[in-house]
Amino acid sequence: MRLTFGTHGFGDLPVCRYIYTILWRKNIRNPGIINGRRQIIMQCQKCGTETMMPFRCPFCGGQFCSQHRLPENHNCIGISNARAQTQQRVMTQQSDSSYNYSYVYGQAPYKRQHRIRWSQKEAKHLGGAVALVIGIGLSIGVYGNFSGFNPQWSLGAMVVFACVMTASFLMHEIAHKVLAQKAGMWAEFRLTTWGAVLTFITVFLPFKMIAPGAMMIGGNPPSARDMIKIAIGGVITNMIFATVLLGLVFLLPPNAYAGALFFSAYINSLMAVFNLIPIGVLDGYKIFMLNKKVWVLAFIPAVVLIVITGWMLFG
Repeated sequence: MRLTFGTHGFGDLPVCRYIYTILWRKNIRNPGIINGRRQIIMQCQKCGTETMMPFRCPFCGGQFCSQHRLPENHNCIGISNARAQTQQRVMTQQSDSSYNYSYVYGQAPYKRQHRIRWSQKEAKHLGGAVALVIGIGLSIGVYGNFSGFNPQWSLGAMVVFACVMTASFLMHEIAHKVLAQKAGMWAEFRLTTWGAVLTFITVFLPFKMIAPGAMMIGGNPPSARDMIKIAIGGVITNMIFATVLLGLVFLLPPNAYAGALFFSAYINSLMAVFNLIPIGVLDGYKIFMLNKKVWVLAFIPAVVLIVITGWMLFG
C-alpha cells in the first residue's frame, strides 16, 4: 500500500492519512475512491465536520478540522503544555533592543493567581541592572564633587543618592510588570545588550544613561485601557518619587543629604518628562496614540515638576 504524507497538523507535524484508519477507526466515514486513489474521510472530534485532510493535535492526539485544529479551540486536555511552549518561545525570542517594553501577540491569557510571578532568570537580570544603576548614581556624586556642582556631598550622601536612583528605576519597571500581569499578560525584566553596555560606559563619562534593560511583556493584546495603564504606570511612579522627595527636602535642614534628595527629585522629574515624549518606543508614544487626553493630563504635571525642581536647582 502506498502511503501519502502531508504537512497538515498543529506545528506542521507530518501526518499520514492511512495511519488514521488504525488509530481513529471510530471517526472514519464512508471511504471512497477519488481520481483513482482510495480516500479516508474523517470526522472532526469537536464539531463532527467530515474532512479528508484532518489536523492532528500533538498535545492530545485528536483529529480535528481546520477550524478546531488549535488546542484552545477544541478544549485540549494538553493545553497547559501548549501554553508552556508558547511562553518559552516568547521568553527566548526577544531582541536586544533598548526599548522600555514590548507586546508579543498570539499567546493565551496569562492567568494571575495570588501574587506577582518572578523567576530566577529575572532576578539575575534585575541584579545586573541594579549594579549598573548604583554605579551610575555613585559616578554622578563623584563627578559632581570634582566638577564643583555638588562639592558638599559626602560619601554617605552619594550612597543615599545611588540608592534612591536605584529604587526609582526598579519601581518604574516593576510598575509595568505589576500592571501587565494584572491584565493577564506575561511580564519579566531582561537586560538588553546595548542598553547594558551603554549604561556601563556612561559610568565613566560626564553624561549618563540609565537604560540597562527592559520589561518584556507577552500575551494576547489587552484592551486599550489596559495598555494605557501599563504604559503610564512607570511615569506615574517617577512623578510620585519626585513629589515625595521634594517634600522631604523642605523637611530636612540644608545639608548634603537634602541636596542628594533634591537632585534625585529633579532626575525623577526628568525621567517622567522624557518617557512621555510621544516618539519611537517611549511610553509617551503609546499613551499619545491611544488617548491624547490622558497623555496631556500626565504631561502637564510632569512638566510642572521639572520646571519647579529645575528652577530651584539651577535658578
